[in-house]
Amino acid sequence: MKAGVSVIHGPGEVPGLPFSSAVRVGDLLFLSGQIGNVPGTRRLADGGITGQTRQVLENIKAVLAFAGSSLDRAVKCTVFLADIQDFAAMNAVYATYFPKDPPARSTVAASGLAGGARVEIECIAVAG
Repeated sequence: MKAGVSVIHGPGEVPGLPFSSAVRVGDLLFLSGQIGNVPGTRRLADGGITGQTRQVLENIKAVLAFAGSSLDRAVKCTVFLADIQDFAAMNAVYATYFPKDPPARSTVAASGLAGGARVEIECIAVAG
């Protein structure tokens, strides 16, 4: 690994997958895309897009906390949806996690997501 770069294997990481929960470079944390899996498993949370979005954001929150940061230090999120028709439902849940001064965000529809997920979110945050 390059100097100044550290790999973070966070809580709930599924063993055997070829990526890390996050990588810290200087004062920034780059989180891998999170899907709505129950931590430590490949099982998706119940409740469709709403339940999966909530679980995605809880997973992000847990990785950030493990790395000494928090959602209020997020500066950019990218949301991937399996179906753009899920945008309103995803956005309603997302807004509850970022009620004030939300990070910059992009949302795109994809032709498919890992593990049959309905939503995946990646995040960049300032380290604690």
